[in-house]
Amino acid sequence: MRDQTWTAAELVALDLEGTGGQDRQNEAILEIAVVPLAEGRPDMGAAWHSLINPGRPIRPRPWISPGLTGAALAHAPSLDELRSTIAEKLHDRILVGHNVGVDWRLIHLRLPDIEPVGLVDTARLARHLRPNLKRWNLTGLLTEYGLEDQVKALVPNGQPHRALWDAVGAALLLAALVGQLPDKADTTLATLTRVAGLPHRPEREDDQLLLDLQPDSKGNA
Repeated sequence: MRDQTWTAAELVALDLEGTGGQDRQNEAILEIAVVPLAEGRPDMGAAWHSLINPGRPIRPRPWISPGLTGAALAHAPSLDELRSTIAEKLHDRILVGHNVGVDWRLIHLRLPDIEPVGLVDTARLARHLRPNLKRWNLTGLLTEYGLEDQVKALVPNGQPHRALWDAVGAALLLAALVGQLPDKADTTLATLTRVAGLPHRPEREDDQLLLDLQPDSKGNA
């Protein structure tokens, strides 16, 4: 499996919007998007996203994404109602995202039975390729690589810091970044996970440290 090209692997771009890392064990998922990749491109026909009713009032906070108000979430399905759907879309897949360790921590906190194959972090890949770049956030990197118009075309009613926009942005960014690796189109999954992978089940102390170094929030501003 690791010897196959990255475009042949079962990759899904994942983005969550939550109440914020300051809630710690009480952090709730407010929105989720899952976008499968087909031949290295976001497969919008198979993309899925949903608001999630957290089952409690959500106070306006500067870091909560625009539009995720109590009124908007009141009629959304609960996490329990979506549990099997989310598991089906994420289980046994490789999860791709920008600072994906943040999303994984929240998924694992709320849906601990989900078991992905691995994690690929576009932020880590960008730092590997462009260590002197000043803007690491998703919005800055989409601008840097000229990808904003492509995201707008694929998510015409979306906006930055919402789950579907950010998931599609991460998927497009991944392809652009892989294009800068020495093997480019022939990049194997093994190479990709070596330079951009994160441990999803830390077995060693340094694995846990790598996850702990992920920010409390995704820093997509």
